Amino acid sequence: MHRAPQMTLPRGSKYLQCTWEKAYQDHRKKLEEERLFVIDRDNYLLLEKVSCIMRTRGQTDNRNDYTHRSLNRGNREQELHREQRKNKIILGRITNSEPLYQARKWQEDWARTEKFQDTLMKYHGRQQTCKGKSRN
Repeated sequence: MHRAPQMTLPRGSKYLQCTWEKAYQDHRKKLEEERLFVIDRDNYLLLEKVSCIMRTRGQTDNRNDYTHRSLNRGNREQELHREQRKNKIILGRITNSEPLYQARKWQEDWARTEKFQDTLMKYHGRQQTCKGKSRN
């Protein structure tokens, strides 16, 4: 036990000093008993945990059965359905519309371009330089 601290001032009487020291010692005993009670309680809880581990072969319970629930799921699904409807409408418009460009016209245009290129190459092949040599 701790000894009661000595007063710096001279005591009024020996009886008051003894009474004060006894009250202080009783207070320290009470604090010690409370501390021991807390230690005993914690030891008991620890003992229960260890005995539970020994009974169940020390397996850990680490399963996570939590299913993810989004608060925004309904809004995202509505947005998805709205976009799908828009895409279907656009697809219908594309499939029902007449083609703007005609492949036959493109082929004819390409044939004319090739013919023009051939004519240029023939003319270019006949062109002579000043010394009589061809440019090729």
